[in-house]
Amino acid sequence: MPVLNEEKVLHKTLSALNITHSEELIVVDGGSTDRTVSIAYKFTDKVYVTKKGRGHQMNFGAKRANGNALLFLHADCFLPPEGFRIVREVLKDENVSAGAFDLSIAHPGLHFRIIEWGANLRSRITSIAYGDQGIFMTKEVFDRVGGFTVMPLLEDIEISRRLKKIGKIVFVRPPIRTSPRRWLKEGLVFTTLRDWAIALSYSFFNVPPERLVKYYEDVR
Repeated sequence: MPVLNEEKVLHKTLSALNITHSEELIVVDGGSTDRTVSIAYKFTDKVYVTKKGRGHQMNFGAKRANGNALLFLHADCFLPPEGFRIVREVLKDENVSAGAFDLSIAHPGLHFRIIEWGANLRSRITSIAYGDQGIFMTKEVFDRVGGFTVMPLLEDIEISRRLKKIGKIVFVRPPIRTSPRRWLKEGLVFTTLRDWAIALSYSFFNVPPERLVKYYEDVR
């Protein structure tokens, strides 16, 4: 789990994870100035502080994982109760390079159901897994594709492109739940259209992430 100044949500997220002897929790902090690190230590001793950058942080954590199944989870996302079992089952298929969960947004508003439907349809049509969907793969596959590219944003789209070349990316249910905080702070229409525009600009017009990042605000 890559984190940065997530004290508002981290305790709730980590409390919801049913970590057993079969799983290990690795939290990689990018230089938080709040209580993120101390909160993480309440749940695992595998807490590391490194330089900021989600791609770098996830690579850093993956190198320190002992297991063969890697699940990359954002700090404001909640796995379904059977999430770990689903990951293991999916990764038994040798034709699968990676997987991710369908997305749900933790808000009762009907407009959020429309956003979910669009996001899940987009993922299945394009076979692109996004970070807030809980991307997972074996460590062998992760090493084979070279891990995440260190870039300002869109590292999820970039690694999905490479994963599609070596196998199928599958999307599973029950969905992962993500916080509505970005939509609530920036506005539903603006956030949805901005995110789609950034993804399209990178995927189809090869606009560098270094140019696109100025349109994407960090929301905590």
